[in-house]
Amino acid sequence: MNTRMRRAAFAVAAGAMAVSLAACGSAKQSGGGSSSASSGAKKGDAIKVGLLLPENQTARYEKFDRPLIEKKVKELTNGKGEVVYANAKQDASQQNQQVETMITNKVDVLIVDAVDSAAIQNSVQKAKEAGIPVVAYDRLAQGPISAYTSFDNETVGKTQGEALLKALGDKAKSGKIVMMNGSVTDPNAAQFKKGAHEVLDGKVNVGKEYDTKDWKPENANTNMEGAISALGKQNIVGVYSANDGMAGGIITALKAAGISNIPVTGQDAELAGVQRIVSGDQYMSVYKPYAPEADAAAEMAVALAQGKSLDSVAKDKVDSPTTKQVPSVLVPVQSLTKDNIKDTVVKDGVYTVADICTAQFKAACDKIGLK
Repeated sequence: MNTRMRRAAFAVAAGAMAVSLAACGSAKQSGGGSSSASSGAKKGDAIKVGLLLPENQTARYEKFDRPLIEKKVKELTNGKGEVVYANAKQDASQQNQQVETMITNKVDVLIVDAVDSAAIQNSVQKAKEAGIPVVAYDRLAQGPISAYTSFDNETVGKTQGEALLKALGDKAKSGKIVMMNGSVTDPNAAQFKKGAHEVLDGKVNVGKEYDTKDWKPENANTNMEGAISALGKQNIVGVYSANDGMAGGIITALKAAGISNIPVTGQDAELAGVQRIVSGDQYMSVYKPYAPEADAAAEMAVALAQGKSLDSVAKDKVDSPTTKQVPSVLVPVQSLTKDNIKDTVVKDGVYTVADICTAQFKAACDKIGLK
């Protein structure tokens, strides 16, 4: 993403999240789904928001995204708004059917985190034809979406790459690194990969690189076993892992091969990932504050359902392969290491010290001063 977009993202994260769209005027909305404006305006606060999340393998969706969105919708609608929820469990066909069901049930707006950004296109088109605007959440869905919120995904990849280079130091070219990217069906994965390569290319030797099917830890584990076999365990100096779940599978494979003390990256600041950082098994994660992203999605969804403008919250414009200048909110991210756990996930109330420092990790927590 360009500098202007990043500046805008920081500005939004700092201030605009607190702005209630309930106070917005009834100016013409941006993006697709404009046919819902008149009916949405009549609804007032008694709106129905369809929420479709992609999977339940990654802890964040059920622990953070869903409850945060539900809470914000209630707040913005004086307790009258209803969130109808479904999880696709990593099945794109099932998610398309869930969209059909939401259309049949006459929701006023949809928030969709697509399993497959391309496969969802026809369903987004059907929603638009039914007068239901769609907010693409976390992943940039194709089709006539009305709004989008996510993190600056290329910056995520750059953050991971920079952390890996810092951890490798003068050993960066002394051996090979393995790159474990995410699923090809997720457009975010391509952006993480691009950002990481921008930082790493020419500064490390990439021995093996994988696009990991469905982001599954077990697939990352299998890939890592293959990389160890192909490269030789003595030649691997670090691993770029695109998220924490895969990092867990990677670290299991490394330990089984007798490899330790090499940096492994991650993303999402999952509890298990944070605990691996505490213990030293994982070097870093990317902390993505879910509340600003969830709040932005809820604010845009409520505004669209009520026929109001997105101007007060959506400060950016993003192009998808099918839709140009989509009103968007891009939320900044932060590198998470053992040095700043207290100032990030603990300070923001994501986890307590007790959550992290269970009996298994207490000695490691004491060692880094996490009390």
